[in-house]
Amino acid sequence: QVQLVESGGGLVEAGDSLRLSCAVSGRRVVSVGTGWFRQAPGKEREFVASQSGYGQLRNYADSVKGRFTISRDVAENRVYLQMNSLKPEDTAVYYCAADRRSSYATVRAEEYEYWGQGTQVTVSI
Repeated sequence: QVQLVESGGGLVEAGDSLRLSCAVSGRRVVSVGTGWFRQAPGKEREFVASQSGYGQLRNYADSVKGRFTISRDVAENRVYLQMNSLKPEDTAVYYCAADRRSSYATVRAEEYEYWGQGTQVTVSI
């Protein structure tokens, strides 16, 4: 069983940066594909970024490309989402997810078996 715990959310101003962290337990981070998704009020959950276990594959939503970076720390068994140049439209609950297929960096939420509880990110004007 894989457990994911997100942290690092908060209230920031437009243009600021924030780094989200996802602690992974139950599997080594290199043995799973991982992704970040977000859900804004009244909207469906949407893909943000994903990476394969060894990081050789990475995908980003067009809306965050060039601003967000997904990474993982093997020693700490954590996944990160570095978010720069934040915009008010980035406001959402951000979720970390894990896929048992380590060689994949899927963008499809239904292909992730494990999910964290989410962390709120609010970007003010």
